[in-house]
Amino acid sequence: MTLRADGPSLGDMRRSLIAAVVVLTAFATSCTDSGVHNVTGGASGSTTSADGTTDDTTVGSSGFDWTPSGDNDRVETGYLQVPRDYSDPSKGTFDLYLARHLADPSMRIGSLLVNPGGPGFGGSDFAVSADAIYGQSILDHFDIIGWDPRGTGLSTPAIDCTADYDHFYASSDITPDTSAERQYMVDLAKEFAAECVKSNADIIDYIGTNNSARDMDAIRRALGEDTISYFGFSYGSELGAAWATLFPDTVRAAVLDGAADPNASYIESGLQQMQGFEDTFSSYLADCSADKECAFHNDGDAEGAFDALMKQLDTKPIPSAEGRPDVNLQVAVTAASQAMYSDSLWPILSDALASAQKGDGSGLLNLYDMYYQRTADGSYSNELEAFQTIFCMDDSERLTVAEEDATVTDVLNVAPRLAPGTTGSYFCTFFPKSSDPRVAITGKGAGPILVMGTTGDPATPLSSTKAMAAALQDGRLVIVTANQHTGYGVNQCSSDVIEQYLVDPVKNAPKNGTECK
Repeated sequence: MTLRADGPSLGDMRRSLIAAVVVLTAFATSCTDSGVHNVTGGASGSTTSADGTTDDTTVGSSGFDWTPSGDNDRVETGYLQVPRDYSDPSKGTFDLYLARHLADPSMRIGSLLVNPGGPGFGGSDFAVSADAIYGQSILDHFDIIGWDPRGTGLSTPAIDCTADYDHFYASSDITPDTSAERQYMVDLAKEFAAECVKSNADIIDYIGTNNSARDMDAIRRALGEDTISYFGFSYGSELGAAWATLFPDTVRAAVLDGAADPNASYIESGLQQMQGFEDTFSSYLADCSADKECAFHNDGDAEGAFDALMKQLDTKPIPSAEGRPDVNLQVAVTAASQAMYSDSLWPILSDALASAQKGDGSGLLNLYDMYYQRTADGSYSNELEAFQTIFCMDDSERLTVAEEDATVTDVLNVAPRLAPGTTGSYFCTFFPKSSDPRVAITGKGAGPILVMGTTGDPATPLSSTKAMAAALQDGRLVIVTANQHTGYGVNQCSSDVIEQYLVDPVKNAPKNGTECK
């Protein structure tokens, strides 16, 4: 199993939507685009990026044809048309879906682009739901601009690989005992990649992070702003860092919360993340063993009980829900990993594991479904498909089946409980090679960039966030003490340091190594 960068990190309830992408993406599926007008006409200048790419494409008028959205009179929505290939506009376009939460006119500083991460999650919800996510200072001073990056959400065309998630994610034995079972794992990965490539043939070469960063500059130009601010979570840190590297002269301020290591290889990145999840899971088990009120206490040996339960599920899966797959080892470790995004989910996992001991897998299935963004009607949004496709098309590295299998020992060494598979993941093995791998991150010339990480982040471990800060020419690391993914809203300090920096990035840029305990 390869873990996505994002997931729910509930933190305090005032900021509960910051990384609770499950809630936000469920909201996105209920939105419609009626009454929203395409943005057309009106060139707004050209930009030459740091990699030498010049874009003088007409991307829209300065002054979008925004349409009021819902009951909140401070929220508007619209579209922006951008080229699929910035070097050759004849190859077609993407229509980016955007939402804007308006600032207080008397206090407005400018626009703030926001991204929730992924890759693959639509970001328009972070503007629509801004009142529940951001502090008053940000709401007052900035027009918050959220957009669904190319290939995701309500932007069109969108990445679409499959609707049969149970087939691809719940049907295999991740500890195969025979050559036929091992081959099934390979064939499943090959089938998924083939469906993704076939279904997205016209856009697959153009959905990577570099082009999304170019879209950010297109949005800035269409807004008519010389410089612009940015706030990204998780993968949004990678996107923001790529933008700051390609367009440093346009950066007013940038916050990267829950950042990944931008220089890690495909394997290194996976091992770092698996180590992060395993460490957090060890903390969960120790906490449960020490707490007699924990539903999975097992007389103070939650560790041994978990190991025994996983061994049982690997041998004999248990029923989950009518018409759904039984809970096997793969489903169970996915469920456990999902609960590591925030310690607020730990009691839910404890209840699910206790029920599984009694032969009821429904609780684990619910967490598994949460991970894969299953909606109430049984459908899935395209986030996970977009995540895998964008991730692979950002990376020029392709390992063979044998090379993937050779990583098993390293994976088991760092994550024996949450990554117990005995084959490679073949995550990108059968995807085509990238024609535009993500730019090397430097942030040279962009000024001070705030990089935040938490001490107990499973998805983007603190070591990865430190690596991002070090890779930037002027990365300012802020460390937050918390067992969750991303740090904004964890406490007053973590909120204040970001909000004050965004309001005045010159005066209030934090010192490197600032701590919020």
